[in-house]
Amino acid sequence: MTTLEFKIKLFNELSVHELYEVLKLRSEVFVVEQNCVYLDTDGNDEKALHLLGFINDKLVAYARVFGPGLYFDNASIGRVVIHPKYRMYGYGNDLLREAIQAIKKINAGAITISAQEYLEKFYQEHGFKTVSVPYLEDGIPHIEMLLE
Repeated sequence: MTTLEFKIKLFNELSVHELYEVLKLRSEVFVVEQNCVYLDTDGNDEKALHLLGFINDKLVAYARVFGPGLYFDNASIGRVVIHPKYRMYGYGNDLLREAIQAIKKINAGAITISAQEYLEKFYQEHGFKTVSVPYLEDGIPHIEMLLE
């Protein structure tokens, strides 16, 4: 299994090509695969740190990382996505560990996420605890989870 090469960038540090690949991957998964019509470009990309995971210069993993008060009161991780062809290799674990480390580097403390409910066990394996009842977000069941 090939190791992901991670880069973390501010919005204005993303190249046009990187931004295109990020938006393409997010659309492929969150809009097309999950059949969810929503506005992915939500105005929060400019506030986020962008965690990109590459294999041989191909974007296969991505997440947005927010400091406290930018999305939730706590720091947050969102738009966690692995390219469908690369999901069987455990890269989601690598991506989430890297996102948590990015938050620790800025001493942001606790992390709150809005997780798709079917991924509850995955996030629990990384120390997150469920702190809400299920709710609908863009027509998909979600739960709020906390990592202290």
